[in-house]
Amino acid sequence: MTATVIANLHRLIGTPRDGALLRFSLGNEYLKSGDAHRAQLHLREAVARDPLYSAAWKLLGKALAETGQAQAALDAYRQGIAAAENKGDKQAAKEMTVFARRIEKQLRPSS
Repeated sequence: MTATVIANLHRLIGTPRDGALLRFSLGNEYLKSGDAHRAQLHLREAVARDPLYSAAWKLLGKALAETGQAQAALDAYRQGIAAAENKGDKQAAKEMTVFARRIEKQLRPSS
């Protein structure tokens, strides 16, 4: 099912419907299918088109974390927290704060 959805969404790239929501949807479908690398490419495009799209920042952080890019994931979560707070999206900000703290713990050198 996901492959069909991805194919249908890809047909919309370059059309008037190509925007942050389309790129978020593609990123989400790729993430569901286990392709975090392709997911992060589309999610980066989503946040480039709409820097206040907190849900896209959250998924971008997840995709980056899944591809082993912890620092980039942390940066995405931090930008997402700022976007969510700017929009008053308290729940998204809380969730991303939890994810960011987990990554910060991973990145801290062991003593």
